[in-house]
Amino acid sequence: MRFTTKILIATLFTVMAQMVSAQNSAAIVEKKVNFGYATGSPSRVINAVIVHSTFNNSGGDFYDIDLVVRQFSRYGVSAHYVIGRDGVIYRLVDEKDVAYHAGKSALPDGRTAVNSCSVGIELMTSFDEGPTEAQIKSLTSLVNDIKKRHKIQFVLRHSDIAPGRKTDPWNMNWDDFIKGID
Repeated sequence: MRFTTKILIATLFTVMAQMVSAQNSAAIVEKKVNFGYATGSPSRVINAVIVHSTFNNSGGDFYDIDLVVRQFSRYGVSAHYVIGRDGVIYRLVDEKDVAYHAGKSALPDGRTAVNSCSVGIELMTSFDEGPTEAQIKSLTSLVNDIKKRHKIQFVLRHSDIAPGRKTDPWNMNWDDFIKGID
């Protein structure tokens, strides 16, 4: 009887750990684009994550993923990921590829080819609204996942790498977010 109880308890703890792990990782919806990136390679060294803000300012719903993607297309830019207001993560570009998200910018160590060594993540927010709790939870989960797969040296805001030129991510409590990543 004792042996069965121990197995039952061990199984229960395993199932609980899997449930917590599943809750902490968000599903990713594939929404691949054919613009705004250059083909990379599986051996591309990624050591930075750059967090941005975006919204559709071309008419219609600010937070419609299809309208945001259409807007990116017009400018020839993209990010690896976009996180919707509901926390859904959309993958636009594979991490092995170089997404055009950083523009003219520099990392704290002086490197200026930021696109070539980073993953770009866009949060759908506006100048007046900050990220939702669901977005922060998904962003935290995604960044922690990226950090498990790559030797990330920097997790930065777009405004950190392009001061005076960029101000995003907008209305975000950056310090609280940083405390939540591993």
